[in-house]
Amino acid sequence: MAIAGLADGLTRGIEEFGDRVSGAFFEPVVRLGVTGLARAGKTVFITSLIANLLDRARMPGLLAEGEGRILAAYLQPQPDVTLPRFDYETHLAALTGPAPHWPESTRAVSELRLSLRVRPGGFLSGMTGPRVVHLDIVDYPGEWLLDLALLDKSYNQWCEEVLARIQARPQAAAYLEAARATDAAAPLEEAVAQRLAQGFTTYLNAARDAGFYDCTPGRFLLPGDLAGSPVVTFAPLPADGAPPRKSLRAEMARRYEAYKREVVRPFFRDHFARIDRQVVLVDALDAIHKGPRAVEDMRGAMADILGAFRPGRNAFLTQLLMGRRVEKILFAATKADHLHHTQHVRLTAIMEALLRAARDRADFAGAETRAMAIAALRATVEDRMNHQGRDLDCVRGRLLDTGRQAAFHPGALPEDPARLLAAARGGAEAWPDGEYRAMRFAPSVLNLRPGEGPPHIRLDRAAQFLIGDRL
Repeated sequence: MAIAGLADGLTRGIEEFGDRVSGAFFEPVVRLGVTGLARAGKTVFITSLIANLLDRARMPGLLAEGEGRILAAYLQPQPDVTLPRFDYETHLAALTGPAPHWPESTRAVSELRLSLRVRPGGFLSGMTGPRVVHLDIVDYPGEWLLDLALLDKSYNQWCEEVLARIQARPQAAAYLEAARATDAAAPLEEAVAQRLAQGFTTYLNAARDAGFYDCTPGRFLLPGDLAGSPVVTFAPLPADGAPPRKSLRAEMARRYEAYKREVVRPFFRDHFARIDRQVVLVDALDAIHKGPRAVEDMRGAMADILGAFRPGRNAFLTQLLMGRRVEKILFAATKADHLHHTQHVRLTAIMEALLRAARDRADFAGAETRAMAIAALRATVEDRMNHQGRDLDCVRGRLLDTGRQAAFHPGALPEDPARLLAAARGGAEAWPDGEYRAMRFAPSVLNLRPGEGPPHIRLDRAAQFLIGDRL
């Protein structure tokens, strides 16, 4: 079996090397990872990006399209036959049908290949004919990405950090009471382990709903086919000396290590480590609406996420022989259509400030990074209304909860993002300048003309940053 495993590993290595050589010399392949935290809009982003690359009338900011060099775009079977295909057609129908609605969110890794036939530009334009560039889009939950930080932590370290962090959270009160009442040194009883794991999972779901972003392990929220297995049946327990063998705490530690070995490492090896362009989607407006603590928590979670990347330039031999490194990372604040365009610059500035530490680390390692305010699918139109004698810039759309049309002014974001971050880092309970409101809009009924993809805000600029140099 060992020899068979070694042979299988060598075969996979040779096949991957062959794919890299083929991609480098003949048909380039760009692997674009799309991730973010819950409800950041990953599924909508991918669906709209694909639709707008297939029908490019709304993509003037993509330079190759603006110059008329993209001759054709088409979907192809994905190269990884072990991954589910991203269900583009179903998601597009949900967004553009006669009764449009938001599609189901990301719950597992999926992939889709879009191929672009492109005429070269610049010096090579008269020397070579059109070539094909493959864009492999990999969709994966941001909650799973947060788990990569666990690889460097022991069970004891994880327990200490988690229990200290959740002490003051009302969502954790029931779990903390159960953990304190449990004798961790007692022999393992599976019913007790399951009850603690379920209690911790209940806390994680409540914390995520309340606006906290440090909700690991991520598979507790999205277990998939692991639901109920021992590898997701553990929880943080207070330390009280070295636990006896076969005790509850010793078993929790064993399962924690198994989770890292059997769940986190394979995800890193098989999916994450092969990505060379990355989009990190952030619902910054929702965090701002929930208050300073949510913003600070999101800042820490995004720093952890970016710490998991291996940024740097894809040198030719490095790409062929040593694996890929992330060359470009886009930090995209989604739902920019919930703001009037006059505030988009402020939202981008907040993103820049929010992720500065993480971006500086990536920039220092050679990756090109950018922050941007986008809306992958525009669900509103801009309007102006008079309120108490003042004209307010607002947006108008169909409310998700009631279906009725409404105009909305969320409040003006600060010109200086430091005003937000200072309150967040200082542990303030509320914003000193008043609250920022958020509204949930449903997608609008669309009337698309031939050649048009769904309406968006800056999706073409996002595409230019991510793949424009390869076209």
